[in-house]
Amino acid sequence: MAITRVGVVGCGLMGSGIVQVTAQAGFETVVIEANDELLKRGVGRIRQTLEGLTEKGKLDAKAKDAALARLSGAVGLEHLKACDLVVEAMTENQALKNETFAKLDTICPPHAILATNTSSCNVTAIAAATKRPAQVLGLHFFNPVPLMKLVEVARTILTDDAVVKTSTEWVRALGKVPVQTKDATAFIVNRLLVPYLLDAVRVYEGGLASLEDIDQAMKLGCGYPMGPFTLLDLVGLDTAMYVAEVMFEEFREPRYAPPALLKRMVLAGHLGRKTGRGFYTYGS
Repeated sequence: MAITRVGVVGCGLMGSGIVQVTAQAGFETVVIEANDELLKRGVGRIRQTLEGLTEKGKLDAKAKDAALARLSGAVGLEHLKACDLVVEAMTENQALKNETFAKLDTICPPHAILATNTSSCNVTAIAAATKRPAQVLGLHFFNPVPLMKLVEVARTILTDDAVVKTSTEWVRALGKVPVQTKDATAFIVNRLLVPYLLDAVRVYEGGLASLEDIDQAMKLGCGYPMGPFTLLDLVGLDTAMYVAEVMFEEFREPRYAPPALLKRMVLAGHLGRKTGRGFYTYGS
């Protein structure tokens, strides 16, 4: 099956990034949001990013205009009825995703592939909420989507081989690098990354070293592009804690349990860059 028209549900940080790279790659793209205000904000973010790339000479004006011409936005899932592939990029809420996919199943054409960008929810449960479980899988992009090359292609025990193949080819058409994984909590990257981030919090919590020195040590000692606390602030402390809680619920291993300091920071509303304060403080 050839994918020509793509739908994206959610135009937040991840959704807008997926929309941008999809439109730039030559696909007709429709993005859906819950209301006009969120839609205007998300599409505005995409336009601003593309215009910024043009001003910096990283994207020519014709390519920018062509990408924007392929992009349309709407409120309501019914606008996805002509899509070959729909990627859901909503908040990490299992019940909400299950409900959304059940609705998409009744709206999208029979051949359409339904994908979730989840990093922690159960893809099999999402698939089971539809009458086309063989056409459901995970396509986990990474933030920021336009810059990060990796996409985890997560198949369930119900996903058809042809659907995995078509989705993988589409990921490559975006200029991304797909890796294959089974549907298991946190997939590959977060299964390895989250314990590392939680251990960094525990090291700081225990008074071994300062935030700055821990970040510097991991950057220069391991060659990481950023230290664990800079990364936590970028990802969002609430997101990191949620993923950790899901992993702890699944595996019941102490290394996945969120440290007390992380919990208190989330309760205090210190969520990272998006709130202006996390482990570090950010100016306006």
